[in-house]
This record gives sequence, structure tokens and C-alpha cells, in this order.
Amino acid sequence: MSDGFTVGDYLLARLAGIGIGHMFGVPGDYNLAFLDHVVDNPEIAWVGCANELNAAYAADGYARVGGAGALLTTYGVGELSAMNGVAGSYAEYVPVIHVVGSPATAAQRSGASVHHTLGDGDYQHFARAQAEVTVAQAWLSADDAAAEIDRVIATSLRERRPGYLVMPADVAVAAVARPAGPLVVPPPDASPAVLADFTAAARALLSRAESLTVLADYLADRFGVRDEVVSLVAAGQIPHATLSMGKGLFDEGDPDFVGIYAGAASAKPVLAAVEEADALICAGVRFTDITTAGFSQQIDQERTIDLQPFAARVGGRTFDPLPMGDALAALADIVAGLGRSWPRPALSLVTDEDRAEPARLADSPRLADSPRLADSPRLTHAQLWPTLEGFLRPGDIVLTDLGTAFCGAQFMRLPADVTFIAQPLWGSIGYTLPAALGAQLTAPGRRVILLIGDGAIQLTAQELGTLAREGCDPIIVVLDNDGYTIERAIHGAESAYHDITRWNWALLAAALSGGSVRTAGAGTMEQLTAALAAAADPAGRPTLIEARLPRMDMPEYLLTLGRWAAAANDPAQAA
Repeated sequence: MSDGFTVGDYLLARLAGIGIGHMFGVPGDYNLAFLDHVVDNPEIAWVGCANELNAAYAADGYARVGGAGALLTTYGVGELSAMNGVAGSYAEYVPVIHVVGSPATAAQRSGASVHHTLGDGDYQHFARAQAEVTVAQAWLSADDAAAEIDRVIATSLRERRPGYLVMPADVAVAAVARPAGPLVVPPPDASPAVLADFTAAARALLSRAESLTVLADYLADRFGVRDEVVSLVAAGQIPHATLSMGKGLFDEGDPDFVGIYAGAASAKPVLAAVEEADALICAGVRFTDITTAGFSQQIDQERTIDLQPFAARVGGRTFDPLPMGDALAALADIVAGLGRSWPRPALSLVTDEDRAEPARLADSPRLADSPRLADSPRLTHAQLWPTLEGFLRPGDIVLTDLGTAFCGAQFMRLPADVTFIAQPLWGSIGYTLPAALGAQLTAPGRRVILLIGDGAIQLTAQELGTLAREGCDPIIVVLDNDGYTIERAIHGAESAYHDITRWNWALLAAALSGGSVRTAGAGTMEQLTAALAAAADPAGRPTLIEARLPRMDMPEYLLTLGRWAAAANDPAQAA
């Protein structure tokens, strides 16, 4: 009946059918029989990583660019090592299908104390934990495997969050019929009556607005409505901005793009466009502490149209169910019907002082030991970020690790069609190096630029070898400032717990990659310019540039976050 077609083959067919061409993971004896089918599959390539956590990060980066990702681990030890990465995908709405090879069904039924278990006969410990960070779960049997695979993958795609599949070793090779057709992903719930009521309420608000701004964020990208957001702003030449998690949604060279909104740390024209407009349309916006300088946003609910993936709000009234794409299309029709455009902020008003001093936080004290080093012969952040901005090209994929890299990079103005990847909500440092592996494998024709701190890269540096082995050629800029600078900005700037071991980056890269990684050091502006010029056109192997920065030099936004976090974590304030 199955002509040799197995449950493992069925799973691979479904993954390939949703556009997944690579599976990341680490082999273990409980998944080896399935792995034989992976390596024999003509549509999905196996990418073995140095550890399961890195594999989870790589699958996440793959999904952010390609739409969905796949991760394979073994039971217990492997899946728990990957769980941090899966949790990040859950927090930031990234659909990764996590497949776990488990002990055979007979061992589970008998409660045998086999390896990778807790020895108590309970095989559900880890599944209960995984249910907290995945949107759908299934423990496959030979009887229900096909239906359960379809349910978990479809739910993951619909909700844009990870799914969890446990596949016992014997089930992986059990016979099953081939898929009868393509996977069906149920559309979000919708109601014509709710849409009509929303449209009427939104039209009433927009009709009386003399100024209007669109603020978009990462959920607009995750739920596939980027084109609808762009069509909305084009319908009325509407001024628009993003939060840093939504960076890259718009062409930042568009004259109607006003910049990155970061609460009180925004440049003054951006702050005015978002917080003072008569009407504000928020598309997929989630305000987080890192992206708003400590929840410093001041948004008036009564003048806001807030669009979330499956519901919307106009003022104080909620409309549910209402898919975000339907709401955006209705708003574009309203704007086009009004037949007008809205005034744009004068971007020429943005001065260096505006960027250096956040509008409402300008009176906050600086860190006493944070010199700006404006005239230093050494490379500084004031030199680094404009140089990196000028280095970018349309179509690049830019990854920035949380910390110094993210705080500096979020205000770079991106060329058209640049994908910006960061993880400021979950904030697991080291994430971006393996994520760069995933991003480049799903988009091999695009240039990948990774900006990562010296502390962060020490957590996941093993994947330099995988990048080289897989023929990837990212340009990696390591911000080497001798430790955990984001923590220094918060508390105990000179404390030993912020120190890290200094690594020799050239020797390390050579050791991890067998000499395949090109390296360069840059401690001055001239050296950085030369290193970037040499790396500008990658030739099939990674490049690592060590950008040596003064220990206490920081991007302004990092100083702002440090002041906020220090106050938020102050025991006296908490009391």
C-alpha cells in the first residue's frame, strides 16, 4: 500500500511542500533511522550543527527569511538543549517545526529506564515542558502520524509559532500512504459583519484626521502582510515608521519614511510623527522594553487604529475576528477614497543633536565613565555605524545580536529590500551567528552581514566551522570591546563579572574552519574601511573582521537603555 513510503518520508514531503529545503540538527541514536531518509531525500538537505541550541537558532534564521524552518534533535538531552532556541522562536512568532526522535514505542510502554530519560518510566516530562513554547504538539503513532503531522505543521504556519513532533524510532520507519494533496492551512477566522463595522469606525476616525502616520512592526512581516502595509502608505503618501523589530519592512530611502520609533529615545521628528499625529495606524505592533527605551512610548489609544494578526481596535472598540490583511486592505480603500495625502515631517530637521539626545530623556545623566572619544585615533561607535550604513547594499540580509550591535545598528538607514534580523524580545545572546547560517542557506544569492559582540559570539562560535563547511560566505563584524558592554551600561561598569577571556580571532577562526575563514583586524577607521572593501564581494568563504572598540564607548541608545534598566532593576525603586 505504501510502496516503501514511511512516516519519516511523509514528514519530509510535508516540509518540502511548505518550502523547507534544509533541516538543522544533531544526530542521536533515536533519530538515526529517520536521518537515513533525510539524507536520501532529494528535496531536503541535512545540515549538522555543532550543538542543538545552535541548530535551533539556525532553523529560526532560516524561517525568518524563508517562511518556515525545520529542526531535528534526539529525545531528552537534545531537545532540552534546543529548547532555548525554540522558545525564542515562540516569543518572536517564527514557525519552526521541531522533530524529536524518541525511544521506540515498546520501550515507552514498558517504562524502561533507557538512556536520555530520567529513569522513572515517565516519557512525557519533556513534552510537558515543550508545550509551553510550542503552539501545537503531537506524539506520533503508526495509526495517526499523517493526520497529526498535518495538524501540527498547519497550526504552526497559521499561528506563526513553533510546532513539536515526537517520532519514536519505530514509527519513523512505519509504512504510510503518500499525501493525497498539498497541505491545507486553515485561513484565519473572518466575519464580513466585523469587517464592515471596523471599516465604518476607521473611516470616521480617518475622515477627521488632519495628520496621519503608519507605525509598523515585526508581526506585519511574520504574518505575511508586508505588501498590504506598503500599499496602505502608498495610497495616501502617508508618513510611516517602524519599531526596530520591524526594521526592513519599508524602503528606508522613501521620502515618506520618517525613521525608527523607539519611544522617548526617537529622533524628534519621528517622535512628533508618531505621538502627535491626529490618527495613528499601528500594523503588527508590539511594544517591548528594549524597542521603546523602557516603555517610554506615549500613544493615545483614542486616536489609534491598532491591527493585530487576528483582531483590530479603533479607539477603545475591539473588532474580532478580523485578519490583519483584511483590515489593511480596508484601510487602503478608505485612504484612497478620501483622495488626499498627509503632511510629512521635515527630515532636514533631524540634526546630530536630535540623534544624540533623546527627546524626553535628554536630561538623564550619562554614565560618568563613558567618554564619547570623538577625537580619538581609535575606532569608535561614532565612526563605526555611519561606515557600516554606507557599506550596505539593496537586498542584503543584516543580522545584529542583542547588545552593542543591535543598539547601534537599529538607527542605520537601510537600502531597499534589506532583511533585518534581530532578537530584542527573547534576547538570547549569540543567536545571530547560527541564524546567519540558516538565513544564508535559504537565500544563497543574497549577501549576509552579521554584526555581533565579542561576548555574544563566544556562546556560538562553533558554527563558524559549519558556515565554512556549507559554503556560506557571510561578512562577520565582531565588535570587540572587551566584555559584556550592555551589562556594563546597566550596573557595575568595571565589575569582573562583565569581563570575558580575550580570544585571538584569527587563530580561532582558522581552528574552527580548517583555515577557510578570512580574517582582518580593524582598530582604526582606515583599517575598518580597508577590511570592508576587501570583504565587500564574498567568494564562497566567511570573512571575520575584528572591530576593536574602546571598552566604555557605546552607542547612545545603549546608554539610554542602561539608564532605564538600572532604574527598573533598582531594589529601592521596586520597593
